Amino acid sequence: MRVGVVILPEYRWWVAEPKWRAAEELGFSHAWTYDHLGWRTLVDGPWFSAVPTLTAAATVTSKIRLGTLVASPVFRHPVPFAREILTLDDLSDGRLNVGLGSGGTGTYDTNAIGGQELTAQQRTQRFGEFVELLDLLLTRDRTTWKGDFFAAEEARGHPGCVQRPRVPFVVAADGPKAMNIAARYGTGWITTGSRRLENPGYEDWWRGVAQVTRRFNEELASINRAKGTIDRYLNLDSAPVYSLSSVEAFQDAAGRARELGFTDLIVHWPRSEGVYFGHETVLEQVAGDVFPGLADSEIRG
Repeated sequence: MRVGVVILPEYRWWVAEPKWRAAEELGFSHAWTYDHLGWRTLVDGPWFSAVPTLTAAATVTSKIRLGTLVASPVFRHPVPFAREILTLDDLSDGRLNVGLGSGGTGTYDTNAIGGQELTAQQRTQRFGEFVELLDLLLTRDRTTWKGDFFAAEEARGHPGCVQRPRVPFVVAADGPKAMNIAARYGTGWITTGSRRLENPGYEDWWRGVAQVTRRFNEELASINRAKGTIDRYLNLDSAPVYSLSSVEAFQDAAGRARELGFTDLIVHWPRSEGVYFGHETVLEQVAGDVFPGLADSEIRG
């Protein structure tokens, strides 16, 4: 199993830079940042843009993979975003993952740009167009395409991605229609667990994760895609217990995720207060004591 860490884009670079360096030095396989204009309870605090942050991170690291968690069509258009992806992939020398999601409802991102709320069906349709067009833009020299939400006219894709045929898409999907998009376009699938549960307890949350995992396996089977051909990412901090609240909490979560067939875990860098509150000493102990065992773990699909 591999472990990744999210470093929120809330720090001035002189504070953020050591965290990105440390993520690589501690042995994380991938590091991510949120691609939002602002986020939930932190919307009135400091916040920086994902693409420049990842660009800076690429210049101070050399091995760890970097990614957006997650980019969405709420405020991004596939044509200019494809250019940013090409550039990041080049600057990182092929270390970029692109996390993609549909975007939620009632979010600051939508409100900040004066956007209109869409129905669930419309959001899924927009997301499908977003992913499909990004795929075309990153694999073709020229793309002309038109949907209900996005279009491209002779959009150029030269010189293409460093990673071939394109950068990996890690597609966030908890519902069946989004899962179909993940199954068709994803190099990886990421889940936060079942959205059918409101304020779930810890055991309830894990039962929800098991349910969405079974549904995703069924979606893969429906398009005749083998289960082992897509990486499976679990956002551990969607659970009601912060994954780095203790070494024991992380070990318990990692064991459960392994049993469900997840290949990758994602945690959040501890913050000094509020959401993801924790201590960096726990993160360091997990990296030093637990990561070596995870590298030898048997994944059961």
